[in-house]
Amino acid sequence: MTHQHTFSIRKLFNAFKASLSSKEQDFTTGSIRKAVFMLSVPMILEMLMESIFALVDIIYVSRVSVNAVATIGLTESVITLVYAVAIGLSMAATAVVARRVGEKDRVGANQAAVQVIILGVGVSLIVSIIGILYPKEILGLMGAEPDLIAEGYGYTQILLGGNMSIMLLFLINAIFRGAGNASIAMWTLVLSNGLNIILDPIFIFGFGPVPAYGVEGAAIATTIGRGTAVIFQLGILFYGWGKIKIAFKDLVIRGSVMLNLVKVSLGGIGQFLIGTSSWVFLMRIMSEFGSEVLAGYTIAIRVMMFTFMPSWGMSNAAATLVGQNLGAGKPDRAEKSVWITGKYNAIFMVVVSLVYLIFAKEILAWFSPEDEVIKYGALCLQVIAAGYVFYAYGMVVIQSFNGAGDTKTPTYINFVCFWLFQLPFAYLLAVTLEIGPLGVFLAIVLAEAMIAVVGIILFRKGKWKETKV
Repeated sequence: MTHQHTFSIRKLFNAFKASLSSKEQDFTTGSIRKAVFMLSVPMILEMLMESIFALVDIIYVSRVSVNAVATIGLTESVITLVYAVAIGLSMAATAVVARRVGEKDRVGANQAAVQVIILGVGVSLIVSIIGILYPKEILGLMGAEPDLIAEGYGYTQILLGGNMSIMLLFLINAIFRGAGNASIAMWTLVLSNGLNIILDPIFIFGFGPVPAYGVEGAAIATTIGRGTAVIFQLGILFYGWGKIKIAFKDLVIRGSVMLNLVKVSLGGIGQFLIGTSSWVFLMRIMSEFGSEVLAGYTIAIRVMMFTFMPSWGMSNAAATLVGQNLGAGKPDRAEKSVWITGKYNAIFMVVVSLVYLIFAKEILAWFSPEDEVIKYGALCLQVIAAGYVFYAYGMVVIQSFNGAGDTKTPTYINFVCFWLFQLPFAYLLAVTLEIGPLGVFLAIVLAEAMIAVVGIILFRKGKWKETKV
């Protein structure tokens, strides 16, 4: 028995090591469970890197001033628009590249990669010009006080001016993921976030010949970190060892390929905007109940985001598997991959939800000493964690539609469940029926359950298998 046990541990360790190496993998044959594992591990680590990066940034900046933290908050809400385009385009990139790789059409995969990069550069140039010329006006529009604008506009100017580094990091990683090279995407983020963590304190507080830039330093560090990673990505695309190889002769605009990508990405952009705008409205409802409640809610959401990251990683793995297997003409294998990934995700989320249900107050106490903040934050964690098993399946199914290139269906599902159900229901329970914050938490859980149920019903119908990309 022990020999058997050590054998399976060794097998697991070898698979783990292989998943982090950038060797080419074919995910259209062989064990689906192994394929899910090989794609999920680097994607989960990639997502965790992102969340660590967000936490470190805030820890450093909160030592500068309250205005500095507020500047980051306001600038980030503007940058979500850049993220919306980046996420939409990256969904399209993953779907189209995965499909071409599955079809063994290397040329088509390369062409799609080039068009995505050209589109990304075009969009980010427009944002850069606006960000460099009008940073004070942008912060003013977001409702910033004059003293905050004076202290923080440099941060906004640098971050929006250098938004191409965010855009390309996103898009090229989506290309790698679609090709099944998830580990390259992960190492790129290790590089960009590692650099950022080292450079942040140097540029914010000053070191040796580098002066203290304050909050601007955070933007400089981020842009250098991400920019370096983008150069690394481009190096791999042009001189690399991945499935996608670009030569300078490929750098031409191909209208039909580009139009196809734009068409697929519109659904992705729609999904993101529907999701983020509904969060903004929920924040607005929560603000009715005072700053302690709002602080508790904000901390609880941050904590949840940390555990959603591995879940997102698995969902992205499902998207790649669906795209590649549809390309290889194996729709049944594509569907089977989704149910297997869903099951693993559900097991993970159930374990996490138990931790939250039992230790919610203790977790909140790490972030805040205030009793009211802990009380409402813990309530939020416990109520929403109760619906985690729905989240698990909902996320995987929605991402699988996107991986098939059917970005319309999830957009409709999100629109109905978030805008037509969650927001009115949250307002009704919390404000009209005076249940308070609990009403908002219940509306969030019920909407997520609805997304999962509707998503699974539509997924079972199988129309996504006929999507052409």
